[in-house]
Amino acid sequence: MQNSEIQRITNWLIDGARSSGTPAEMIADVCEHLVAAGLPLSRFGIFIRTLHPEIFGRNFIWREGQKVEIGTVDFEILETPEFAKSPLRIVFEEGLEVRGRMDDPDSKRFPFLDDMRAEGVTDYLAMPMHYLDGSIHATSWVTRHPGGFSDDDIAAIRSIVTPLARVAEIISLRRTAEMLLDTYVGNRAGARILGGQIRRGHNDTMQAAIWLSDLRGFTALSDRLPAETVVEILNQYFDCQVAAIRGHGGEVLKFMGDGLLAVFPIDEYVGDAAHVCTRVLEAARESRASVEALAYPVGDIVERFRFGVALHVGNILYGNIGGGNRLDFTCIGPAVNLAARLEKIAGRLGRTVVVSEGFASVCREGWRELGEFPIAGFSKAQRVYGLAEETPVVMA
Repeated sequence: MQNSEIQRITNWLIDGARSSGTPAEMIADVCEHLVAAGLPLSRFGIFIRTLHPEIFGRNFIWREGQKVEIGTVDFEILETPEFAKSPLRIVFEEGLEVRGRMDDPDSKRFPFLDDMRAEGVTDYLAMPMHYLDGSIHATSWVTRHPGGFSDDDIAAIRSIVTPLARVAEIISLRRTAEMLLDTYVGNRAGARILGGQIRRGHNDTMQAAIWLSDLRGFTALSDRLPAETVVEILNQYFDCQVAAIRGHGGEVLKFMGDGLLAVFPIDEYVGDAAHVCTRVLEAARESRASVEALAYPVGDIVERFRFGVALHVGNILYGNIGGGNRLDFTCIGPAVNLAARLEKIAGRLGRTVVVSEGFASVCREGWRELGEFPIAGFSKAQRVYGLAEETPVVMA
């Protein structure tokens, strides 16, 4: 082992591994330089637990002569027998090193190592990687070298893990911030916030299609069912819309009880107003079908659901609004107000989808004019349109 080269790698990590553009490149650089320094490394893995509602963690796997593979695992892995008998479980739960020399009968307690043994692996080392917040993550080190890792090899690995943890933690914190912002405020808003748009009054005007929906009969539903059941129903109901909205280029900005506000920006990157509004309508149809198919059994009764969505297109003010140090990244403006009023009209007319005259004029579809309606706060009555294919259903 070339100790001077190991120290150089350590110093590079302490300096933030700034010459590597991505986490995968950083991992490849570390592994390749360790091999060049004399460490008989054939495979390396780094396993990072994440703060995400659906993803337990991410893994990066380096193999000699290959590109780094990046993957994710969900929380279901924690219930599998493979994880229960994995060396990584011990690392995550107890923070201990786990070594599996293939010539050691004790390694048989880890079925995972049988596959390694078949690939000619001679030694396996799983090592905890401690973050400053107290969380434990994991690395794995594999060799095919006869005799496995030497004491000097293991000492070199230990010397690398701590500076590697510091760089990995910085990258993880950035990614966690991105994921949390994406989860709670949406991806476009999250990118703007991380980009420094964090002061009250930081707002932009943009053209967008606006989606505002709510669940029909929600008040009565909340009155007759336990709160926990209502929350579960709401989550399933929102699932029916969010996938369609995001799949067609929209961003969910806010959940308001049973209401949902989303925007579909219109710019040169996503297409003109006609293209965007066509996609919005496709999302509305997909959501309608999903909500109609949603069935929730409560005792001997199966609850079925209907919702209404109003679609409009116009200019909105998009940015930070709030008081003191409590801000909300949202959109406001007459166009949003009109969408909110149209959604109420949809309920009165028993329609699932209603659109403004502006939306109908750019999205060529089989529209049926539903009439002119006075709108509170607007000086002129507004023409409202519905899909010709829909049959109105008046809620009891």
